[in-house]
Amino acid sequence: MQEMILILDFGSQYTQLIARRIRELNVYCEIHPYHYRPKSVDHIKGVILSGSPYSVRDSESPRPDLSWCEGAMPLLGICYGAQLITVVNGGEVLSSNTREYGRARLSFIEEHEQLLHGVEPNSQVWMSHADSITRLPDNFRLISRTNDIGIAAFRANDKNIFGLQFHPEVYHSTDGQIVLENFVVGICGCSQRWTPESFIQSTVENLKQIIGNDKVVLGLSGGVDSSVAAVLLHRAIGKQLHCIFVDNGLLRKNEFEQVLESYKDMGLQVTGVRAADHFLSALKGITEPEQKRKAIGRVFIEVFDREAHKIRDVVWLGQGTIYPDVIESISVKGPSATIKSHHNVGGLPDFMKLKVVEPLNSLFKDEVRRVGKSLGISINILGRHPFPGPGLGIRILGEVTEDKVRAIQEVDHYFIRALKEHGLYDRVWQAAAILLPVQSVGVMGDERTYENAVVLRAVESTDGMTADWVHLPYEFLAQVSNDIINNVKGINRVVYDISSKPPATIEWE
Repeated sequence: MQEMILILDFGSQYTQLIARRIRELNVYCEIHPYHYRPKSVDHIKGVILSGSPYSVRDSESPRPDLSWCEGAMPLLGICYGAQLITVVNGGEVLSSNTREYGRARLSFIEEHEQLLHGVEPNSQVWMSHADSITRLPDNFRLISRTNDIGIAAFRANDKNIFGLQFHPEVYHSTDGQIVLENFVVGICGCSQRWTPESFIQSTVENLKQIIGNDKVVLGLSGGVDSSVAAVLLHRAIGKQLHCIFVDNGLLRKNEFEQVLESYKDMGLQVTGVRAADHFLSALKGITEPEQKRKAIGRVFIEVFDREAHKIRDVVWLGQGTIYPDVIESISVKGPSATIKSHHNVGGLPDFMKLKVVEPLNSLFKDEVRRVGKSLGISINILGRHPFPGPGLGIRILGEVTEDKVRAIQEVDHYFIRALKEHGLYDRVWQAAAILLPVQSVGVMGDERTYENAVVLRAVESTDGMTADWVHLPYEFLAQVSNDIINNVKGINRVVYDISSKPPATIEWE
């Protein structure tokens, strides 16, 4: 069984970041809600308790029974996790007059403490807490403090139990990765053998055992996730895999042909299906974003199911689900609220009667790309920006029509082409053009116009959970705006979105 670090999630905004930092150490880890209790602990090398929006002093705050892991394996509490360890062992946490948010400096580090080995004196750390630990439990000791907070880190004297009031997982904690490596590798003894190559080998063997001689059908999108999932499955089961690529009429300009061409040399069996008319017909008269998503999803399932039934004796549906999709489908208090319907996990209709196989559901986006690189997949596919499942249907605000699709395809074409020509495409995690249901006055030649406005959006991110807008050069934006207005009929105004996520989302719908 794969050795791992178990992260118990108490609802912190940084929980996924803990996992990402540990994965960067080539150590496998999983996130589970705080009340999770594994059936077997033989493969668990250590446990990390995340931060939380709760106060440990609240009667409603989560307080799971941790007796199964305390003392049995190394335990590290971060922020709320540290405060929880404190109170359950008889220490004291109080609301402090001196709250710490943002940057702080470690003013004391205990010499020879393994958890903090290599951390520089006066090291910058990131704080985010209103409560403070005011008294440690008996048999625990202080190992670090800041100028304002008396207890920044502690440990038990006779067990591998540790607590940090700061967040080592965030970039602002300068030596945070050193602290996590000290815990995961030095204290927990993880082997650091979880690499793209080891993932491919174990996943292929596992797929062979699970699928056997059955057939699998998979919906390709031309994107990173479905492509890597397809190649992994193909490596495991070869010609038993059948891929379907549906043209919903909401793809980028010429994307259907380009995607099919890119798959030709990959050895995959790919069937391309043109179905634009079905999707546009289903979208007629619909303006509400969630209804549009559901309409697109419904027609996709109908088309996909019809094509899948042409392949006899299919047993499995392959999906490119990745780890953030899985995490977002649960929360510390059960299933999370539906943000966008196409992000739901487990949305397969009963009538399809297929078992689901998701070879990437333990990977983050950047890990998927690294696995794809090890599989030899073209950079043209691996380097592609993410593209939403509903396509341009959610980049046209209001009703979707054939003319609007054609217009936004042209706008998107000029924007993406310019990013590539100016060497900016790889600086951007995702770029989009959005057609607004807004008309504005303009002047073209000697004539007054009253035409549509479009928004250009470009963000930088690692996995899409958070994102910041990209500071594209003014000269570049001026040229793109000019190209769009001069060449795309019906557009007379271009604006640039400078919103970050949060509070905005990457897509507008």
